[in-house]
Amino acid sequence: MKLYRPQPHMTISLKDQSELRLMREAGRIVAKAHEAVKPLIRPGVSTAELDRVADQVIRDHGGVPAFIGQQKPNSPPYQFATTTSVNHQVVHGIPSDTQILADGDIISFDTGVLYQGFIGDGAWTYAVGEIKPGVQRLLDVTERALYIGIEQAVVGRELCDLSRAIQRYIDEHGYGIVREYTGHGVGKKMWEEPQVPNWWPRNAKSRLQFDNVKLAAGMTFAIEPMVCSGTGDVRELDDHWTVVTTDNSLCAHFEHTIAVTEDGPLILTAL
Repeated sequence: MKLYRPQPHMTISLKDQSELRLMREAGRIVAKAHEAVKPLIRPGVSTAELDRVADQVIRDHGGVPAFIGQQKPNSPPYQFATTTSVNHQVVHGIPSDTQILADGDIISFDTGVLYQGFIGDGAWTYAVGEIKPGVQRLLDVTERALYIGIEQAVVGRELCDLSRAIQRYIDEHGYGIVREYTGHGVGKKMWEEPQVPNWWPRNAKSRLQFDNVKLAAGMTFAIEPMVCSGTGDVRELDDHWTVVTTDNSLCAHFEHTIAVTEDGPLILTAL
């Protein structure tokens, strides 16, 4: 989600058990799409081919690709079931028959599913062939940052606890954090409240960018650290979707949709 100033009277939707069951099924379909695509990620494969496979898997399991038709300010409606962001592309990369994966690339593969009125959203960054140890470290740190954030999604804690834990871990490893895009609430819509940043401002004026909330059972949101080997500064391309690092540094992106429950965080986008 693009960084924005919160609206007054922010409303967070709390899901009941029947709604969580539907979100869990939407999340399972997301995981099945990833499971189908993962073995196909190799040199010589186009990103459009990966998109077609995921689209078919989603539909075969009773879901609808939730990304298709999504729109944001100044952008055309999105036309694909997935986003495929390669190397210095951060998020929202558009699948293409002409974008061919090469040995040593990394690809962030992101997809969303609408199932009986509820959405699941999940991304993972995969290695293409053999990648350098330093690149693997970037992937490992970003994935671990995701799970550190999930561990903080406990009833009674605050959103800032989650954001600070992710930021602390990434800072300790010397990587850049993408600050213009964040995680977000998920439910009947792809982008709901609250905004879930991967960092937390230190001064009071900057904190006006975000609404801190106490976490409660029934909250559902996507946690998605975006971590770069460079500064973390980004820009959007002329297609009005693809976001890239300004310094062409590599970026990794890992995302799960989770639910806050009385028994601890529940990962919805897992098999």
